[in-house]
Amino acid sequence: MLVIHHKRLATWLPIGGELEPGETPLEAARRELREETGLEGVFPRLADAVDGEPPGYLGYEEHTAGSKGLHMNFVFVADVAGDAEVAPNHEFSDFRWVDATALAALASPVNVRELGFRALAARP
Repeated sequence: MLVIHHKRLATWLPIGGELEPGETPLEAARRELREETGLEGVFPRLADAVDGEPPGYLGYEEHTAGSKGLHMNFVFVADVAGDAEVAPNHEFSDFRWVDATALAALASPVNVRELGFRALAARP
């Protein structure tokens, strides 16, 4: 799983961002992955997907985010080419590919680790 060290928030997070007007969560996931890393992802239909769920959809989480109000995380799983190189953008200072052991030790919010374990276990 790819995680970034977010400069402004000073913590390890997955790639993410905000929806643009008229954009679906899947479209935002594709765009954010490309904008933040230069990577193109393939979003597989997951084995336990409910009919009508977008490909790669893993789950949803929400929490309060100070003055921004309610923060909603739509979580997607994507595969990227094994030889693809990450082209970091200005939002993060470092990145890592982590397995479950490294994810467990990551200095990040609990929900990041919990959703990360689900993402690592997801199967198309």
